[in-house]
Amino acid sequence: MIRNTLQGRTLALSLLVFIVCGQAASQIERPSSSFAAIAKRVEPAVVSIDTKSKFVEPQARATPAPGASDDIMEFFRRQMQQRPVYGVGSGFLVDKTGYIVTNAHVVSNAANITVKLDTGEQFQAKIVGADEETDVAVLKIDARRELPFLKFGSSAKAEVGDWVLAVGSPFGLAKSVTAGIISQKQRETQYASAFQKFIQTDAAINPGNSGGPLVNMDGEVIGINSQIATSTGEYSGVGFALPADQAANVYEQIVKSGKVRRGYLGAYLDSVKPEFAKVYGLADAKGAIITDIRDKQSAAAVAGLQTGDIVVEFNGAAVESAGDLIARVASTPPDQAINVKYLREVGTNLETRTSSIRLGERPVSNRFGINEDEPRKLPLTPTRDEKPFGLTLDELTPALAEKYTLGANKGLVVREINPASFIADVKNSVGADALGEGDLIQRINRQSVGDLKTFGAAVGKLKSGDAVVLHVLSYNGQLRGTQLKVVQFTVR
Repeated sequence: MIRNTLQGRTLALSLLVFIVCGQAASQIERPSSSFAAIAKRVEPAVVSIDTKSKFVEPQARATPAPGASDDIMEFFRRQMQQRPVYGVGSGFLVDKTGYIVTNAHVVSNAANITVKLDTGEQFQAKIVGADEETDVAVLKIDARRELPFLKFGSSAKAEVGDWVLAVGSPFGLAKSVTAGIISQKQRETQYASAFQKFIQTDAAINPGNSGGPLVNMDGEVIGINSQIATSTGEYSGVGFALPADQAANVYEQIVKSGKVRRGYLGAYLDSVKPEFAKVYGLADAKGAIITDIRDKQSAAAVAGLQTGDIVVEFNGAAVESAGDLIARVASTPPDQAINVKYLREVGTNLETRTSSIRLGERPVSNRFGINEDEPRKLPLTPTRDEKPFGLTLDELTPALAEKYTLGANKGLVVREINPASFIADVKNSVGADALGEGDLIQRINRQSVGDLKTFGAAVGKLKSGDAVVLHVLSYNGQLRGTQLKVVQFTVR
């Protein structure tokens, strides 16, 4: 009886294992078998975008012989003819009346935009508006009929490991579909703005895919394919899509008013790191440090905020970092009054203060334009001398103040940084070198330093593992003036 029962249970268990395995196999096969259905649903709403740039590049009609005289070279230069620059990208219809979403960089500087539908039809498109902070543009075509379109899904509900499809025109090959998974969310990249936290995917994305949709298994758009990480310029298994939740908000604002309006504090910020929290006695490495308030009429200045203040709350919600505060401010409509809580250094104490701020409007970005006022990058000369932190410093003189445009300030000028020192590897919040030649160190761990002896004594008291916070003034060519940098690191 017992044996029969056990045999029965064993048989039932075997059947259960078979059924479960069969279900698992079916579930594994299901995504690939459903790709065709999703592609058929999505492809009619995906478009190819061909552009002709406003700019032209020279093209020689003939090549002069080697050793040709200057007169002959001048003749050939005069014979140079101009040819337009063409580009290709992707986009997708989001409305039956012909609204199209794509990347701003796809249509940047375009004199002519041609949209090709899945049917083969071609239409001239106009730019309704573009938001360079998120690299999103909205186009409009007039097909004089209802068009198939895609709906935005929830990128917030998407999870790492979910299947996704990327659709677009890589290398001009229209209607190309690739499959992959979501590799990560909220990914920041080197060239991203403060408003770009990407969905990372291993679905193949190549030049020409820009602006195309990344869709889930319901055929909903959860991202706009925007960037790739590559050493060759082509697919390397790492692509980035702007989340649909951000893209949908940008689209709605552009269609409504032709542009995107964001709140603006008018302050330059850096994030509180563990070293800063340790030196200043903060319980957590959270908050945003105000490093500069250049416009005295900005919302921050009018509300009484100052350089060095640490913003810890925005409208009652804790501020995690500089990026977090920027995102919160930007998502708040201009002219709206908000409350902030911040810490101000008074003597040896940090006083908690609150202020009501009426936000301004964030200026329009020019990320895809040519900016001739880039911050200067001065060469760093290696040194073999044993210097504090590997730094060669000079006390500020009128000549050095003039050379490095430091004005009537006090501190120690960074002349050289030993590339073999650990401080040469310290980066700021956007991944750039934290210190550079011409920077002016004014404070170390809340102690003012105006001469080499004082700085050397302060450094001499530190040991491996100690936290260090430097207050540094640096000339910013883009701002045409000095700007505070808060350099945070741990002694090694």
